Amino acid sequence: MTEPNPLVSPTTSRSVTETVNGSHKFVIQGYSLAKGMGVGKHIASDNFTVGGYQWAIYFYPDGKNPEDHSAYVSVFIALASEGTDVRALFELTLVDQSGKGKHKVHSHFDRSLEGGPYTLKYRGSMWGYKRFFRRAMLETSDYLKDDCLKINCTVGVVVSATNSSQLNSIQVPESDIGAHFGMLLDNMEGSDVIFNVAGEKFHAHKLVLSARSPFFRSKFFDDGVEEDEQEIVISDLEPVVFKVIFIPIRSYLLKAYWVRICVLVGFLCLFISLCDSLQAMLHFIYRDTLTEDVDMATSSSSPVCSVSETLTTKLLAAADRYGLDRLRLMCESHLCKDISVNSVSSILALADCHHATELKAVCLKFAAENLAAVMRSDGFTYLKENCPSLQSELLKTVAGCEEDCSSEGGKSRSVWAQLSDGCDTNGRRVRQRT
Repeated sequence: MTEPNPLVSPTTSRSVTETVNGSHKFVIQGYSLAKGMGVGKHIASDNFTVGGYQWAIYFYPDGKNPEDHSAYVSVFIALASEGTDVRALFELTLVDQSGKGKHKVHSHFDRSLEGGPYTLKYRGSMWGYKRFFRRAMLETSDYLKDDCLKINCTVGVVVSATNSSQLNSIQVPESDIGAHFGMLLDNMEGSDVIFNVAGEKFHAHKLVLSARSPFFRSKFFDDGVEEDEQEIVISDLEPVVFKVIFIPIRSYLLKAYWVRICVLVGFLCLFISLCDSLQAMLHFIYRDTLTEDVDMATSSSSPVCSVSETLTTKLLAAADRYGLDRLRLMCESHLCKDISVNSVSSILALADCHHATELKAVCLKFAAENLAAVMRSDGFTYLKENCPSLQSELLKTVAGCEEDCSSEGGKSRSVWAQLSDGCDTNGRRVRQRT
């Protein structure tokens, strides 16, 4: 028998089984209107991703079980993507909206499961409760407030991995190249170009700008810019504002005190707006991040004006103008979160104007799926008057949604059927035929 070599260390491995957890909050607004849709018919949340799989929450206002005669509401979590024998833990929480914290919770996480995690065999498999809550009790409880229900869902997908032994490890810190380049912008060291925006000057570096933007690369190196040309006047970040401010005003009107004040305020707003836009753009070019004061919240109360006035939208225009594709996508992502019935038309127009293709596709899909409501909004009136070509694209998207609806066997409500609720194709109320 040979002696083991003492210089060879034994190898080890370890199998680790754990859950990858994720949560989704589902708000059901208009509960009373959802009642009566029929036993076995559900309202679905948006799909959300946990553990590499898509999931969705299904709420049945009239219950899932015909034998219960709509006495209960049903709630289920469904596997919405392709998968085989997906093992997972689930938690469903009906939120107590009184503030007392008495939520109704069904959870796998806080107890030992005799049979182990639940296994979903294929796409469409579900876990949940046919008798989640008695409907009569629900409608008089603190779970229902202002005709609204809130359901929180947590999914824990079971994953296993085998790790080999690692006797030594060296931690590598996150990249700090953005911070280093940001210091160049902050202290102006080695700057060789100056941007003049309404008299405010910003120092920068041609090489950094050229590396990040094809527009500046062409300007500094392809267009034969003179070496001693160090100051560039920026006047095109806000073309719409310039058109408004520089309207010819008769000299005698300027003698009126209030008019002079209005003009001064206008120039001040223009100055601040231009400086903020350029400052935010330079911050991105040097640091690859957005400034903390970027206004990401758009308002739907005045869709055409308010959306176009946000710094996010101005950055989107600058990103398109100067070829900053990543910045444009970041702006698209933020604007996408603010899409609503009232704002979708104006955001769609902005996306089309600034070549924001992904944002445009999302807007078209949302508008098609909520056609009747969108057509009654003020923003749609603006769209009809100013962007007729987008109407044709919207109709094509509507046709595509109709095909999807038919292929799903009527699972989703027809977008054209929405118009039968009281609107013609021009958004006017119409009388239903009997």
